[in-house]
Amino acid sequence: MVTVDQLTPPGVDLRLVGRAHRAVEPLHSHHYFSPEHEEQLAATGLRPGRMAYFAGRAAPMGAVGPGTVVATFYNFSPSLVARHVPRCWTLASPDAVVAARWASATASLTRLLGDTPTEKVAELGDLLAEACTALTPEARPLYAAHADVPWPTDPVGRLWHAATLLREHRGDGHLMALQLHGLPGPEALVTHTATGRGFTVEAAQRTRGWSPEEWTAAQQRLTERGLLDEHGLTEDGVALRGAVEEATDMLSVQPFEHLGADRTGRVVELAKGMARTLVANGAYPAGVLAGSSR
Repeated sequence: MVTVDQLTPPGVDLRLVGRAHRAVEPLHSHHYFSPEHEEQLAATGLRPGRMAYFAGRAAPMGAVGPGTVVATFYNFSPSLVARHVPRCWTLASPDAVVAARWASATASLTRLLGDTPTEKVAELGDLLAEACTALTPEARPLYAAHADVPWPTDPVGRLWHAATLLREHRGDGHLMALQLHGLPGPEALVTHTATGRGFTVEAAQRTRGWSPEEWTAAQQRLTERGLLDEHGLTEDGVALRGAVEEATDMLSVQPFEHLGADRTGRVVELAKGMARTLVANGAYPAGVLAGSSR
């Protein structure tokens, strides 16, 4: 059996790879909680909320149907997706949505970064853009669609686009890891919230569209597999989630292998500082993320 260690390039620290991706991710994900996102996408004719989210993230793939969104977004209830897709494309074209998303992301990131020095924004943007040159599209449909969108020229837009490409490339790989370890959408979400990271249970159920009955059914399936009990993840459940994250890191190693340890360390330093600024400036609403008061 081939192990993660055997697949990891020599000299690459997977822990550093994971830290770099986690440090960069808020530079992308803050956008979904911003008022600019709702305002700009609603101005195209989309309905605020889940429709704007689904259409905004899917638009680079074109006017796709609900099946494609369910497959590439993975942990959303198919019934929730079907309420908004493909109706969203009758209200706004994919091209209009892509343009609105760019405008909203640049505006929200500019606002939330506050007085972050321009030279640091440009430095991180350049590092991440260089990291993106190592990304490849094979088996990465959501990444590949976003990679076809032209790069912006302004420093903030460049930073957001690079963070988005890294996030979607890693996300596509994460879905491979979840499939390999037998965690379909609901079970993936339940086990992730059980780690105490990411969304709170209430936010996960609400934003991903799973009913209490569906959530309980997923918990029961995990219990039958010995991965969950009344206290949370079992020892086997913790090990499985650890294996998923390790495989995800291995599948997203290319950009930071390309940068090397020193430049990756600089990415972590810069991105963590900017993420702290985003949080301090109110990027995330209260009650959404576990383990914090955000």
